[in-house]
Amino acid sequence: MSSQPTPRPRVAVVFGGRSSEHAVSCVTAAGVLAALDRSVWDVVPVGITTSGRWVLVEDDPARFALTDGALPEVPDAGPAVALSQDVRSRALRTSGGEDLGGPVDVVLPLLHGPFGEDGTLQGLLELSDTRYVGSGVLASAAGMDKQVMKLLLQGQGLPVGPWTSFRARRWEREREAVVAEVEALGYPVFVKPARAGSSMGITRVGDRAGLDAAVAEAVAHDPKVVVEAALGGREVECGVLADLAGGEPLTSLPGEIEVVDGHDFYDFEAKYLDAGNVRLSCPADLPPDVTAAVRRTAVRVFEAMEAEGLARVDFFVDVERFRASDGAEGIVVNEINTMPGFTPFSMYPRMWAATGLEYPQLVDHLLRLALQRPTGLR
Repeated sequence: MSSQPTPRPRVAVVFGGRSSEHAVSCVTAAGVLAALDRSVWDVVPVGITTSGRWVLVEDDPARFALTDGALPEVPDAGPAVALSQDVRSRALRTSGGEDLGGPVDVVLPLLHGPFGEDGTLQGLLELSDTRYVGSGVLASAAGMDKQVMKLLLQGQGLPVGPWTSFRARRWEREREAVVAEVEALGYPVFVKPARAGSSMGITRVGDRAGLDAAVAEAVAHDPKVVVEAALGGREVECGVLADLAGGEPLTSLPGEIEVVDGHDFYDFEAKYLDAGNVRLSCPADLPPDVTAAVRRTAVRVFEAMEAEGLARVDFFVDVERFRASDGAEGIVVNEINTMPGFTPFSMYPRMWAATGLEYPQLVDHLLRLALQRPTGLR
């Protein structure tokens, strides 16, 4: 008697999107598509164009890779598709209503920024009863909004740096009051869109003269602005990964970012277009007790935000202050990223590789986590 082959779980890899991080999402997808084992997973790449159209795209990782500094984009050409909202189906369908190859078992959402990483796509997947990789609606939305994130972390007693926030309309109506709040932080400050990533729209401001232009740049991405005091110490990141066995979240060895030349901070160009002037050290050269404290704090942040699946937690670490305070100070949380950059050269997979979990195994781990997690309240 011949045995029937075990069906491969169907994975919809969704990427692109309407945010300013469209190209970063495409580069992330190129890495993930190249890593997925087609003998284990039935892969369906779905691109979202910059206008928001969902299309089937060719299963060709090279098509979306970063090549010679040219940023990739989802072509507005393939057949339009949508995810069925019939919970009995969970199928991808053409604009004519035709199912494309049966139900989707799990979605790997590789979108960065608004309209994808911020809980909107996660809500759509919950409505269709489709399993997916990563955090749910609440953690995704709160993690995307730097103001809300800081309030939640402060409420849990986690250390964040001095900051203020305002909306564009208040900047226009009460500019001098807002300027006073910003200047109370002390220059230099970092002016950021509250709900953008990949360092989009961020400006380092050294004095009052640069503030107006910095706010205008941030508002071009988001009408809500966050301003943070510049912090001393080293930029250290730590990866968090849910445990397949249901135990305490796993943490990677921390990594450190050092901008060597040509950039005031770790901005978009430094991250993706000028990597030669950035040093990424994995693992970070930290004393063992500081490394342990960073990893513990990363788990606290992950759980405080009710994150799921994966996250990258970013810190400023001052080893001397940590020593002087017997570990009570010296580690400050900068932010959590619930869908961190996932290109092969991004810090999150690099930290896991340094910890012993290589890129293809990391992707496989995330998909298996998603398949065992129910949708809905949990």
